[in-house]
Amino acid sequence: MKDLKLCESDYRFMLLVWEAEPLPSGKLVELCWERLGWKKSTTYTVLRKLCERGFVRNENTVVSACIPKEKVQVYQSGHFVEHVFEGSLPGFLTAFLGGRPVSEQEARELKELIDQHTRKGGGTS
Repeated sequence: MKDLKLCESDYRFMLLVWEAEPLPSGKLVELCWERLGWKKSTTYTVLRKLCERGFVRNENTVVSACIPKEKVQVYQSGHFVEHVFEGSLPGFLTAFLGGRPVSEQEARELKELIDQHTRKGGGTS
């Protein structure tokens, strides 16, 4: 699978692209200045780097994403759980919740998600 890992600044850049695509590169420069505090040269350096990695394309000065946001989020969250929590989803959830109470609605939604993924994975529930 292609490496979809992004550092924090590249991810924030991609959020702007996903939010406004397709967008003229000049508009992207404005957004990066307004929201990230980046100079034009920084924006174009990151744009070039992410074009080379296949995350975005810049055709006729119009920038658009090549990879959907959801695909990057799935990869990055899986990578995070694997490397920080040694692949333990319960370990991740315990740390994420950190003693924070879960509402009845949240508990129902989480249970439904677990049930759906258990069925997809071929397990029993």
